[in-house]
Amino acid sequence: MSKVRIFVDSISDVPEEWIDKYNIGIIPLYIVFQKDSYLDRIEINVHDMYNKVEMKGQLPQTSTPPPADFFKAFRPIIENGEDVLYISMSSHLSSTYQNAVTASREFPPGRVTVVDSLNVSAGTAMMVLLATQLASEGKSAIAIAELLETIRDEIQLNILVNNLDYLHTGGRLSNLKHLLGNMLKIRPVLYVSHGRVLSGVKYRGNKHRIIKKLLSSILSQIHRIDHDHIIIAQTLEKETAEWIRNIILDETSIKKVHIIEGRCAICSHSGPHSIAISFILKSEPLVYTQR
Repeated sequence: MSKVRIFVDSISDVPEEWIDKYNIGIIPLYIVFQKDSYLDRIEINVHDMYNKVEMKGQLPQTSTPPPADFFKAFRPIIENGEDVLYISMSSHLSSTYQNAVTASREFPPGRVTVVDSLNVSAGTAMMVLLATQLASEGKSAIAIAELLETIRDEIQLNILVNNLDYLHTGGRLSNLKHLLGNMLKIRPVLYVSHGRVLSGVKYRGNKHRIIKKLLSSILSQIHRIDHDHIIIAQTLEKETAEWIRNIILDETSIKKVHIIEGRCAICSHSGPHSIAISFILKSEPLVYTQR
């Protein structure tokens, strides 16, 4: 058994199956409706959140867990003789990373290692998946963090957003763009670069046609995509995610395509019926040999 316990915040959207299998700890963000706040994944789920949106007529915001939350979660693990590896959401998007670093200083040096994923949702989940594999090989928390930091810029995340209202409320879309986007039924693809969420290609038209275009763009780089894992995150789009997975498995030699559910923290920003696809894109073409 590895002596490294992996932790991650709830915006990683790590599925329950992985949590149980790899004994992953989750640090929940707070989902906030004015004066009311709820612990993501513990006190509120996606369906509850969208019900509250309908009832209250307002969109939620997220709040960062304070250092005390991290200290409380890490302390029993350290006292049990294990080391902690915490994989944070992008430090450019939240103070979560810094709060974890602050908490880590309350423990002896080297016992808590904090790594900035420079990503969110399926992008961070990809790093978690890699970390679990390295931990199972007996690597230390520091060694795992160093390896993750060498590969994190190669982890790509493309997010197809269906509802512009959430982006507008979150300050990522101007009033004019919000109005025109809804009128013209424009669906933007967001991507993460060096820890920041940026706007990429903007599509119009039928959802499945748009997804085919996005998927075609991604698979045009198949010679550079790592063939071990692709992760699809979905918010109330399980059937669409399964349809995408089948296309990838049928048309490529990708070994595993994981489908995970977008939880409240990411849904507070992306809205319902969004799809995200994460993969590792090597800077140089990969050469695969027959075994």
